[in-house]
Amino acid sequence: MIRKLAILLLPALVAWAGGPLPDGRGSEYDGRWDITVQHAPRGRAWWLEVAGAGSDHIKGKFVGFPGGDLNDIQHIWVENGELRFTYDGHDVHQDYRARLADGKLEGTFASGDTKLGWTGARTPEITDADDGSWHEFRPIDLFNGRDISNWHGLTADAAAGWSVRDGILRGNGAAPDLVSNVSFWNFKLHVEYRTPAHSNSGIGLRGRYEVQILEDYGRPVDRHSNGALYSRIVPSENATKPAGEWQTFDIRLVGRHATVTLNGKTVTQGIVDGLTAIACDPDEGDPGPIMLQGDHGPVEFRSIVLTPLVKAPPQAPPVK
Repeated sequence: MIRKLAILLLPALVAWAGGPLPDGRGSEYDGRWDITVQHAPRGRAWWLEVAGAGSDHIKGKFVGFPGGDLNDIQHIWVENGELRFTYDGHDVHQDYRARLADGKLEGTFASGDTKLGWTGARTPEITDADDGSWHEFRPIDLFNGRDISNWHGLTADAAAGWSVRDGILRGNGAAPDLVSNVSFWNFKLHVEYRTPAHSNSGIGLRGRYEVQILEDYGRPVDRHSNGALYSRIVPSENATKPAGEWQTFDIRLVGRHATVTLNGKTVTQGIVDGLTAIACDPDEGDPGPIMLQGDHGPVEFRSIVLTPLVKAPPQAPPVK
């Protein structure tokens, strides 16, 4: 009887070895997820990557509450069909849970008195390549030099903390992020900006991918340096000018491929795998707005010109 039982169990044991654990059915959670947060206090979107779900080698990466860096998940597992992950640090405990419903994640977040609901959709495949087939359409001045009528505040209609004087758009460092009223797909973006010492800002591409603005003249580069695709792509060199000088970004985004030229030097190139800290719009397959970060430090802009990229003129640009 024991020998017969062992023979009957052998196929199950073979399937288990190196595969799903008895309580770990959950490989359907694998993949990348763009996350919409209900009643997000700062209007942010999140991003999640899961690999090896349902096995003893499960791991994950996350961009979300309360900061926005791309972090490896400390503890992640599948229990009773539910995806769970937690973070503990600095006297903070964060608990995330999600289940699949109609191909989407339906999740909850809890940390102290803060409780939020969230929904995750699989990240779309974006096939547009920067292959030389894209043509410039008519440039658009997103900043008209007089007011912020082309923009609105991320968390408030009235964008307190932003002002225009002498043709310069100024953020006082404690302002809501500005969001363009118009959304775009592929484009070139020319920005002239200035920061004081020790300041920090950013430019959100499609409302999802942040090009970092940081006063870091003379410092070594890392994934948070000036010109970085924040927390994702490290610049090749530091091309930042001293604090108080006007500086120039020329940014190109086609599909997921981003190129950042800072003060005439191409410093950052590569594929953006997913959302970054600035994200307010998680729908990666759709056009999205330009954002100006306002709550990390004072910043000034005197030129913001976007040129849509289209397949062949006179095709209309993908704007909504």
